Amino acid sequence: MEDALKHLYECERSGSPCTLESLAGALESTRDAAARLLSRLQTLELVVPREDGFGLTRAGRRSAIRVLRIHRLWEHYLAQRTDADPTIWHSAADRMEHELTDEQAEELDHRLGRPLFDPHGDPIPSREGTLPPPRGVPLPSLEAGQSAEVTHVEDEPPELFETLVSQGFAPGLGVQVLETGDAGVRLRVAGRERSLDRVTASNVTVEPLPRGVVAGQLPRTLADAALGESVTVRGISPGCRGPRRRRLLDLGIVPGTSIVPELESSVGDPVAYRIRGALIALRREQAAAIEIEPRPPAGDAE
Repeated sequence: MEDALKHLYECERSGSPCTLESLAGALESTRDAAARLLSRLQTLELVVPREDGFGLTRAGRRSAIRVLRIHRLWEHYLAQRTDADPTIWHSAADRMEHELTDEQAEELDHRLGRPLFDPHGDPIPSREGTLPPPRGVPLPSLEAGQSAEVTHVEDEPPELFETLVSQGFAPGLGVQVLETGDAGVRLRVAGRERSLDRVTASNVTVEPLPRGVVAGQLPRTLADAALGESVTVRGISPGCRGPRRRRLLDLGIVPGTSIVPELESSVGDPVAYRIRGALIALRREQAAAIEIEPRPPAGDAE
């Protein structure tokens, strides 16, 4: 029943009708089973029939938002606090959304710092049921030459999500469209050219950047810095998540932090970096996740 309510709510948010066929498809059940489920939900006054299908009552909408809140909080937890592969976040959250109580969900929300969005960029409902407004436009709607920041990567169907994850797509990623057409989109991502067919590209939502701003270039990282070179952290790569990201943050590696590579091992990996007065060894894969820019001269700090 909770899965059915969640489907009705997602149809409502997207402006598409919820029909027997759409519900049966979402639940991977038969049309008859979906009809029996809808009949039961109507008896419980959670669902009402409409001209174009079915809709939620106020109580039904409240129940659906509760399930959605737990689902997205759990995905955020898996992304930020575990090494779980991104391709299992959704299925794991599908199970946990039916097991956590409201009190457990509130505690989890508090521990996570009350995030507004899950790792895919979907808004997380508050305990009161409010959601941040939707952001962005589909990637294929951009014109050639436009730059944008990824705000959402759809996690269904799993096959398309795996393709996008393997190519480094994640909220916060900068991209530049090189060519767009009926066949798909060719774009620059982190200095590399990528091509997506139109269906896969439509699963990516972006926020266009102002004209003249160019994204998608290969960012310079700490792994590129020479010994003795003083650099400033610009940010951590959007693809660096979970414990890897948290360890870097715990070391004080945040935007504006000054870092100097000082010592190199005999094989060149790891390298010892001067960070906030301490000498800390980072492996190349860790340093490659830290985006940098040259440290401005002291007189230019303002």
